Amino acid sequence: MPTDTDERPLVELASAAATAPTASSSPAPFPPPATPGFSRAVRCNAPSSFPADGGGGAYPGNAISTAKYTAASFVPKSLFEQFRRAANCFFLVVACVSFSPLAPYRAVSVLLPLVVVVSAAMAKEAVEDWRRKQQDIEVNNRKVEVYDGAQSFHETEWKKLRVGDIVKVKKDEFFPADLLFLSSCYDDGICYVETMNLDGETNLKRKQALEVTMGLNDEHFFHSFKAFIQCEDPNEKLYSFLGTLYYNEQQHPLSPQQILLRGSKLRNTSYIYGTVIFTGHDTKVMQNAMEPPSKRSSVERRMDKIIYLLFVILFVIATFGSIVFGMKTKHEISPGNYAWYLRPDQANIFFDPNRASFAAFAHFLTSLMLYVCLVPISLYISIEIVKVLQSTFINQDQNMYCEESDKPARARTSNLNEELGQVHTILSDKTGTLTCNSMEFLKCSIAGVAYGNRPIEVETSYGEIAETTDNYGHKDTAEVKRLVKGFNFTDGRLMNGRWAKECSRDAIEMFFRVLAVCHTAIPVADRNSAGMPYEAESPDEGALVTAAREFGFEFYHRTQTTISVHEYDPVFGGKVDRTYKLLNILEFSSARKRMSVIVRTEEGRLFLFCKGADSVIFERLSKDNGEACLTKTKCHIDEYSEAGLRTLVLAYRELSEEQYVVWNQEYSAAKNSVHTDHDEAVEKASEDIEKDLVLLGATAVEDKLQNGVPECIHKLAQAGIKIWILTGDKLETAVNIGYSCNLLRKEMEEIFITLDNSSTSASEGCSGEGNGMAPYEEIDRKLHDARTKISLKQTSTSFALIIDGNALTHALTGSLKNSFLDLAVNCASVLCCRISPKQKALVTRLVKIRTSKTTLAIGDGANDVGMLQEADIGVGISGAEGMQAVMASDFAIAQFRFLEQLLLVHGHWCYRRIAAMICYFFFKNITFGFTLFWFEAHAMFSAQPAYNDWFISFYNVAFTSLPVIALGVFDKDVSSRVCLEVPSLHQDGVNNVFFSWSRILSWMLNGLCCSIIIYFGSLNVILIQAVREDGRVAGFDILGVTMYTCVVWTVNCQLALYISYFTWIQHFVIWGSILIWYTFLVIYGLFPPAISTTAYHVFLEACASSPLYWLSTLMIVVTALIPFFVYKISRTLYYPKYHDQLQRTNSKN
Repeated sequence: MPTDTDERPLVELASAAATAPTASSSPAPFPPPATPGFSRAVRCNAPSSFPADGGGGAYPGNAISTAKYTAASFVPKSLFEQFRRAANCFFLVVACVSFSPLAPYRAVSVLLPLVVVVSAAMAKEAVEDWRRKQQDIEVNNRKVEVYDGAQSFHETEWKKLRVGDIVKVKKDEFFPADLLFLSSCYDDGICYVETMNLDGETNLKRKQALEVTMGLNDEHFFHSFKAFIQCEDPNEKLYSFLGTLYYNEQQHPLSPQQILLRGSKLRNTSYIYGTVIFTGHDTKVMQNAMEPPSKRSSVERRMDKIIYLLFVILFVIATFGSIVFGMKTKHEISPGNYAWYLRPDQANIFFDPNRASFAAFAHFLTSLMLYVCLVPISLYISIEIVKVLQSTFINQDQNMYCEESDKPARARTSNLNEELGQVHTILSDKTGTLTCNSMEFLKCSIAGVAYGNRPIEVETSYGEIAETTDNYGHKDTAEVKRLVKGFNFTDGRLMNGRWAKECSRDAIEMFFRVLAVCHTAIPVADRNSAGMPYEAESPDEGALVTAAREFGFEFYHRTQTTISVHEYDPVFGGKVDRTYKLLNILEFSSARKRMSVIVRTEEGRLFLFCKGADSVIFERLSKDNGEACLTKTKCHIDEYSEAGLRTLVLAYRELSEEQYVVWNQEYSAAKNSVHTDHDEAVEKASEDIEKDLVLLGATAVEDKLQNGVPECIHKLAQAGIKIWILTGDKLETAVNIGYSCNLLRKEMEEIFITLDNSSTSASEGCSGEGNGMAPYEEIDRKLHDARTKISLKQTSTSFALIIDGNALTHALTGSLKNSFLDLAVNCASVLCCRISPKQKALVTRLVKIRTSKTTLAIGDGANDVGMLQEADIGVGISGAEGMQAVMASDFAIAQFRFLEQLLLVHGHWCYRRIAAMICYFFFKNITFGFTLFWFEAHAMFSAQPAYNDWFISFYNVAFTSLPVIALGVFDKDVSSRVCLEVPSLHQDGVNNVFFSWSRILSWMLNGLCCSIIIYFGSLNVILIQAVREDGRVAGFDILGVTMYTCVVWTVNCQLALYISYFTWIQHFVIWGSILIWYTFLVIYGLFPPAISTTAYHVFLEACASSPLYWLSTLMIVVTALIPFFVYKISRTLYYPKYHDQLQRTNSKN
């Protein structure tokens, strides 16, 4: 009997008779030899770390580790990760060489910036990994009750569990390992499980213990319990399990119904007993724990190429300088050619005229260190900081917050922010992504008669239905007033038992019975609801069971072997209770596209009830079905599909006892088999019974579009983004939804590529002459005809391509892939229907590789995971199908309409900011680095640095780092309102306007010009003048400070000229950075000469009191800024681009 604290659904609290353990199969005292892939051997109640059959290696412990590093491996592995970057590796080499006599700087000044940057990155890694480690410790130390072999259970940590242990898990606790479910507090051996941590689904799953073990529901039973399990090896398949339990000299097949997976939680059940099968990293949840595919944005990939370009520039100027130096040194061997102050006769090995080649090589190494500032050491860490802050803005955007579900947008990775602004193609799922995935039973066809008068959303949107009336010409107000979730059906002929007056009463009764019995739903007691609510595996199934309830066939109780229904009996004129003995469930799968149950009625009759897609049910119908009924049903299905409804066909078959016994032996043998062909054997057995069906009718369920979907798709189309919809629905349903969501428009010309003769006959260029062709040749011809038609079309007519799964199978093979993609990219919209999850991923990969443009995939279900991971950007919808898509995505939003804000606003801003930030980084480093080169050239490449070594070290780290970060976080050329009002701005990112090679090189050229102006301006103004108060002329120390001051002012003021949107933060960091330079110069100059060297008192004693220093700084900085200022003004006034015009208009407003 249920316990006092029983929390199972109230309708299931009826007394359940204790079932005595019975043998279900033939004797099997010893298991057969293990087959490949099925070698797991477990002795229940005899825990061991080694296989029960003595073979193989030890089983892992139950402790898990998701941390990337250990205490011993952190330093070497993290350092390896940091120095995989070419820039960091180069700086490491330079730092090592700086300890040699070749170094132009002190080693510490070269090493410190590298240490700071690498340490910051390693600290970030350490913090993230420490959080993972803490989570692992918390999980591993959770408590669970385990059987000690002496008739009692005691608490122990999860990490101490071993394979074969018997554990007791209580309500609301997580399962500590993958368990074989033995028994529960319920006498009928059921329990309820929440799998949100595995697949994100919140609806409860019903698990069922084997009949032979469900009696083990008390501790003292386990003292003598011994059993042996042989099952599949550890794998990642969450929804499948094959194995056999050997108990009491009998073998019993195991299925996923008896497996409780680690990470899922026990609900509505006081306790369960189970034996451990898989531990630790062998569990299915850990087998699924894998690193997401590494994705890098196209901007980052181009940035790497620019880094390599800078390396080339560095090596070129170093080589040039060393060649000139070598030639000059060689000439010094002649007494008439050398300068007396160089004293080549007393030169060391690095300046020896007799060994000029070696001296040139040594100078080359020195030059690499001298010009190291050309490569921006802080670029990577700065970009990481900026992207994290950008992600924070995305997460906090109130315009992407869904009040209904209380879910904000989430950037699950910050690596791809700028990629959002470059999206060229969107590949979208339909159900749950464009639609609400909240199904409502709307219409049905029974025995060739159509029922249901509710208007369909799509029809209403076109104004085709003005008022809802029933077939008798009056509004059925009784049904309109009562709103039931999942049921939006009105027709006086079927409601309130009036179906009993229809001429096809028997077919209608059987139709409703199939709806009430053929499912895997669970009834849930809810005293606040109008009727019995259900936990179903899909919204479709929930709507169908709800419809059966509303028609008078209320499913209210389920056990392992029975289904109980309150049925309306037309003879008695009221409801009667009927219980069906559940013999077999042939489960639904995406491959089967149908599900069946075999039941025995109270009268002893055997029935197979089946529901599924029309394409699989019609081919399994008996030839005795009436042709008129079949034709009318097909016609109704076509009408429902054209109206955008989801359809299922219902059928049944009555079985004789002999037929069932023979088939059940075959089916049981297939289910008991433990080998790689298990699934094929089960499917073959299912095929043998699912035939000769009697057609009952069809159901039509409506899945409404989410709010704002048509407007969002229209806006994205205006932005020039190509949109593909990939759905498993029928062609007619998909086309109708395409029209309702604005993917297809009336001015578009449709191109159908399909192998369905009935559809192709209506398509352009698809006549009956191709029907006799092989499918490959037929698809080839249709693709060729369609491409020819588009190429000959001279008007601005846009095309829409519609292709079904069968045709797509051939279109994705061989040479047809190129033809298919050439056709698709020339169409404004593409709609792929009847498509499998694998085909979704294949299409996504094809589009990504062949177009070389940024692709974005968006979906909400587990069947979309492959597509999301294949695309450059994966966006998950946190909808009704759970969180598996979200967990595999890069960005998560609550509704499709938020994609508009994510791409057109945040995408545009992030792309422009990151592009400008990188270009500016290279500009400021080119400006700084080439002033060194000009000084070297002027000094005959003597390797004398123009600046103090600490000036060079802090240039990227302190004096120019914050303004560029502020640019990447806060700058915006136009407001979010303009981004949405002018969606064509998105094409700037698609065409890579802000990060093209011409723009990058122009920034570099600007830096080169600035370096020339700064160096030669400083040289001619400062070097020949009396700068000090005592009349002494400037030395290279004052020249270096003047040049450095001009560089700091120029690069920061250049940024101020570029920025479009000023905030106080930008002002603070730009002018603050300049102030930091002066503060540093004063403080550093106060240190002793041994430390400050050329900076000792240079500012306070020479520069600060010299009007020439301040005046020359002003003149040089203004002169250096003039080229960019003139270019910007002239381009904006005389050669404005589209975004320039918008920016000016936005500024005026």
